[in-house]
Amino acid sequence: MSASDPLPASPWWTPGVHADRRPILLARNRIEAAVRTYLAAADFLLVDPPGLQRSPGNETHLHAFGTTMIGNDGVGQAMYLHTSPEFSMKKLLAAGEMRIASLGHVWRNRERSALHHPEFTMLEWYRAGEPYDAVIADCVALLRLAATTTGVAALIYRERSCDPFAAPERLSVAEAFLRHAGIDLFASMDADGRTDGEKLAAQMAALGMDVPDDISWSYLFSLILTDKVEPQLGLGRITVLDRYPAAEAALARRAGDDRRVSERFELYACGVELANGFGELTDADEQRRRFTAEMDEKARLYGETYPIDEDFLAALALMPAASGVALGFDRLVMLATAAPKIEAVLWAPVAQ
Repeated sequence: MSASDPLPASPWWTPGVHADRRPILLARNRIEAAVRTYLAAADFLLVDPPGLQRSPGNETHLHAFGTTMIGNDGVGQAMYLHTSPEFSMKKLLAAGEMRIASLGHVWRNRERSALHHPEFTMLEWYRAGEPYDAVIADCVALLRLAATTTGVAALIYRERSCDPFAAPERLSVAEAFLRHAGIDLFASMDADGRTDGEKLAAQMAALGMDVPDDISWSYLFSLILTDKVEPQLGLGRITVLDRYPAAEAALARRAGDDRRVSERFELYACGVELANGFGELTDADEQRRRFTAEMDEKARLYGETYPIDEDFLAALALMPAASGVALGFDRLVMLATAAPKIEAVLWAPVAQ
C-alpha cells in the first residue's frame, strides 16, 4: 500500500472485510488450479526451490531481506531470502531436468505499492533446448487462461483494459522508446552495446524532459521506461516488449544478429509488467563479469552488495541452452479480477 492509499477502516482479518475480499481470493485459487493444470499438460515438472540462499541475486536494483543461519557449532552464516528461484532452478537444469516450473513465494525489500508487495508469489518456468518464443507463447496462453477462468473478456487495471485474446503486439525496446518517448536509444550505444549516459541525457534535455543529477545510462533508461513507455504498453492488447539493451539484461544471452541487444522480453497488459523472460546466458565467465558490474553499480547507488553464488556459476558449465520466464502471479490475479491493488488478492498481506 502506498502512502497515497487510504487506510482501511478495519483490518483485513475482520469478518466483514474478509467477506468482501473472499470472492477475489476464491478466484485466485481457481486461477492457481488452472495454471497447475496447464503446466502439467505441457509436461512441466513442478519443483520447490528453497527460499533461503547464499545469494539473493545480483541485479543492481533488487533488494533482499538478509538473515543469519546458525549451525550446530553456533557459527553464523549470512543468508538471504531469494528474490527469485532462478539460481536453484538453473542448477536443476544443469542436473538434467528439461522442463521445470515453480509457483512459490519470493521476497523483495524496498518494494511496497499498489503493484508491489515485499512478499509475493512468482510463477517461474524453464524450457531447456527451446527458443524463448516458446515461453512467450506460454505467457500469452496463461493470460488467456486467467481470463477464461474468471469469465472475463478483458483484463482490467483501474481505467485501463487489455483484450488477452487479441493478437499480441511485439515491439522492440528501441522501437518503443522511439514511438512513446521520442528517444533514439541506439544513438547512446556503440556497436558492442556499451552505453553513454551523457548522450542519453542530451536527448532528454532536447525533448524538454527533466534530467536528474545522476546521468548514468541505466538510471536514465529506467526513468524513461517507467515514465514514458510502460504506461503505453498492453493497452487494448498484450504487448511483448522484446530485445532489451544488453546493458539491461544481465542474465540473458545476446541476440545473434545485434550485439547491442539481448534475448530478453517483458510482457505487459494494462500498462502493468506481468512477466520477464530470457534466452538464458550460460557463459560463466561472462555471467561473472556482468554480476560484478551490477554489484559495483549497487555499491555506488546503495552502499551495499550481495555475494556471488559460486555454485551457480559452476553449474552454468553444465546447463543446457534454455529459455525461462518469471511471471508475477498476484498481478495476473489482479488483472483477471479487476482488483485495484495487490493486497486485494493476497490471502494475508504482510503487516505494516
